[in-house]
Amino acid sequence: MKFKILPFALALLLIINLTELAYSDDGYRLWQRYELLKDPQKLQQYRQNISGVLIQGTSPTLTVTRQELDMALSGLLGQNVKNQSEITANALVLGTPENSPLIKSLNVTSKLAKLGTEGYLIETVAVKGQKATVIAANSDVGVLYGTFQFIKLLQTNQDITRLSISSTPKIHRRILNHWDNLNRTVERGYAGFSIWDWHKLPDYIDQRYIDYARANASIGINGTVLTNVNANALILTPAYLVKVKALADTFRPYGLKVYLTARFSAPVEIGGLKTADPLDEQVKAWWKNKADEIYTYVPDFGGFLVKANSEGQPGPQNYGRNHADGANMLADAVADKGGIVMWRAFVYDNKVPDDRAKQAFTEFKPLDGKFRKNVLVQVKNGPIDFQPREPFHPLFGAMPQTPLMMEFQITQEYLGQATNLVYQAPLYKETLDADTFVKGAGSTVAKVVDGSLHQYNLTGMAGVANIGNDRNWTGHLFGQANWYCFGRLAWDHTLTSEKIADEWLRMTFTNETAFLNPINKMMLQSRETLVNYMTPLGLHHIMGYDHHYGPGPWIKDKKRADWTSVYYHKASPEGIGFDRTATGSNALAQYAPGVQKLYGKAETCPEPFLLWFHHVKWDFKVKSGRTVWDEICHRYYSGAAMVGEMRKTWDATQSYVDAERFNHVKMLLLIQEKEARWWRDACVLYFQTFAQRPIPAGLEKPTHSLEYYQKQDPKFVPGI
Repeated sequence: MKFKILPFALALLLIINLTELAYSDDGYRLWQRYELLKDPQKLQQYRQNISGVLIQGTSPTLTVTRQELDMALSGLLGQNVKNQSEITANALVLGTPENSPLIKSLNVTSKLAKLGTEGYLIETVAVKGQKATVIAANSDVGVLYGTFQFIKLLQTNQDITRLSISSTPKIHRRILNHWDNLNRTVERGYAGFSIWDWHKLPDYIDQRYIDYARANASIGINGTVLTNVNANALILTPAYLVKVKALADTFRPYGLKVYLTARFSAPVEIGGLKTADPLDEQVKAWWKNKADEIYTYVPDFGGFLVKANSEGQPGPQNYGRNHADGANMLADAVADKGGIVMWRAFVYDNKVPDDRAKQAFTEFKPLDGKFRKNVLVQVKNGPIDFQPREPFHPLFGAMPQTPLMMEFQITQEYLGQATNLVYQAPLYKETLDADTFVKGAGSTVAKVVDGSLHQYNLTGMAGVANIGNDRNWTGHLFGQANWYCFGRLAWDHTLTSEKIADEWLRMTFTNETAFLNPINKMMLQSRETLVNYMTPLGLHHIMGYDHHYGPGPWIKDKKRADWTSVYYHKASPEGIGFDRTATGSNALAQYAPGVQKLYGKAETCPEPFLLWFHHVKWDFKVKSGRTVWDEICHRYYSGAAMVGEMRKTWDATQSYVDAERFNHVKMLLLIQEKEARWWRDACVLYFQTFAQRPIPAGLEKPTHSLEYYQKQDPKFVPGI
């Protein structure tokens, strides 16, 4: 066999391509990329102001803190930073007054007293005559949080020559809810299978588990529910608890507590009892013994998350009891160990002939004040089900004696799933900033959730995770921004969507303003863009049946009316929309008078919620001067057109992004544009059958007939 010598130019090209391949970025590192900083002035400043690292203390948390700093500083600064035992000029000094005599000697104790157990202080001080940067907290995990904040300053090119930063979380329990099943499928997950490989646990600890904990700690998330709310009782058996222990031990240094979902019928299914009645003494004893058993495996076990009497799940109502009876029984089982119960308020019954949006309020409002002190009632942001846009849930502000925990959905079940770029911070902020008016103007949902409005002593925020075993964690690279923004808002809900996007973009891609400005703007507009091409003017729940993928405004005649689309849009030859005023379901009456006044009249109702609260005629005039029919058409078309603009914006950034991640987003934006046109054409054609009006002049005709779109039936859609 003869070998040919490659021409020099071809060989050089091959070397270049192999080098590029070796340094491609698949998104695994998330926002923790720690690559050499490109700004020479900032690089010089950082090197001059970080001469070494001094950590006094040897706990597991301080050990991983030191490891994180070593990794970050060597990557960002391009040089190793020495670990020191004595103070030197420009050193980083980390620790708590309890484990660091050096920090205890500084004048920071009074400041730390205001920061609680998780807050931190980053300050430029003089230590023994030497200038130093101190990262101090009242706990080791607070030091870890402060360290991640300091690393972020470097990643985002901030000035560190003179620092005075203090931060403490506004919400106590900041928790990811994994809807992961024991067979590794993920309900409403669009990033592959579950990251928990139960088969290999407890003996095989995947590096991914450690990196998961690192990522969560970097944004202040301090809890994770490992299993689906549609629970499997097997997770409570010793065969699985030993696996849970392995994960808990891995997460503990990062301040990440483990929680489990409790199947209410577990005493019957795995306990051998004949009943799961929460008032039965044997049932109470069974749960107490089970909780004690869990704590032998996981001493800092956080507690239970429960979905009960909803969508077929067992619960206390099976035995004629109420939600407080069920929640209190479980709360008593974990109370002596400091555990909590998060009892979901997502309940509705097709047999109840009332507006689904009203049912959770109807069931839970009368129970205010009847829950144990270690119970949080976990309430979805809106009263239906994580729609692209909903008004805030009426329970917020309506239960002053019961801590309410916010539940957001990070995974994009109703937001195009993992093929669509939708930055959700504006959605979260819209809910958090909404005014409940329960104590006059300024009684925002955020103030309910953080406890300041009703003086809750226990507070929480949950996010349904979008994480899977895809290399980039979230399926869509920009899905990472939703994981990131959830953590940041759970820590501090006053942050703006723009600020959070800027942080994430700088750490994930580059500090170049020519990239940051257009992509930040694109992210901020992306949610409104999706609302326009899916559910404009307050339309909701008109997606495909069961899998929730693609448009399905024609869905009807299913086993449950409240799982159909026609139940919600109520389109007819006369008009469209769900009347939730006194002339309809009167769901609006569940809100405070200030909210009722805001949304009570169609003529003055904010247009984003017009068809949520009102059924209006097709010729009803909106603010643009158009009829509702024309406005719906224009919204659908403008939404689809905006995805085309998003594609152009992304294409213009090619020089700032590595080839792998650039092409990943580029291809998904092409899919998103096709899906936006699919939504546009299908919905406009369907609603036209009722409006009996032409599509406004100047708008292109749909590509196919309505019958064509109605026959679309995607198979094997992930996440069901």
